[in-house]
Amino acid sequence: FLLPSLSSQSVQPPTSLHSRTPTCASTSSLDTSIQTRIFKIIVIGDSNVGKTCLTFRFTGGSFPDKTEATIGVDFREKAVEIEGETIKVQVWDTAGQERFRKSMVEHYYRNVHAVVFVYDVTKMASFRNLQTWIEECNGHRVSASVPRVLVGNKCDLVDQIQVPSNMALKFADSHNMLLFETSAKDPKESQNVDSIFMSLACRLKAQKSLLYRDVEREDGRVRLTQGTETKTNCPC
Repeated sequence: FLLPSLSSQSVQPPTSLHSRTPTCASTSSLDTSIQTRIFKIIVIGDSNVGKTCLTFRFTGGSFPDKTEATIGVDFREKAVEIEGETIKVQVWDTAGQERFRKSMVEHYYRNVHAVVFVYDVTKMASFRNLQTWIEECNGHRVSASVPRVLVGNKCDLVDQIQVPSNMALKFADSHNMLLFETSAKDPKESQNVDSIFMSLACRLKAQKSLLYRDVEREDGRVRLTQGTETKTNCPC
């Protein structure tokens, strides 16, 4: 286990790293426009591994009473504070069934900042299928520099576990991913669920630092570009 305004919306998020910005006429309005950055994190895995429940636990702090198969794509977001900066963590939840994915998959992978691969520790097949999900991710040109983590869900079902921790850890190491084992259902595991997304947010904040000299104006609008800053005091 590793370290760490709510809304649920239909799919029409911003496509850039930052919130959309209005026409800028002064320094003060520019300062306001760059206050909130958005990190898009996608959650991938077989159907019924608990992807939707993980996103509910992180963004809402609770386990949904009833869930149905995700059709297409949903996203939920949560505002978090890291080193004094408020950041919106936008978690995209996708259908695990192929028939629900075809029309949305390109939109899903566009402008992604981090990836969470999820399997069910009680279903070996969901673990075996991770390679297919990784290949799909790579097939949509998601850069190797995009942070990725592996999550084994439903660890509260101790008597039904089929995927040993050492097997999962070996797989995670071979793909340069951190491994989290948790349960979206168990309230005692909520901090570990938070840790999954907060660790990614911390890494992204360290990697993607918006610099004022990278603010460009085009056609009367502000365009925000990314700079890189490696120094960070983030406790994550």
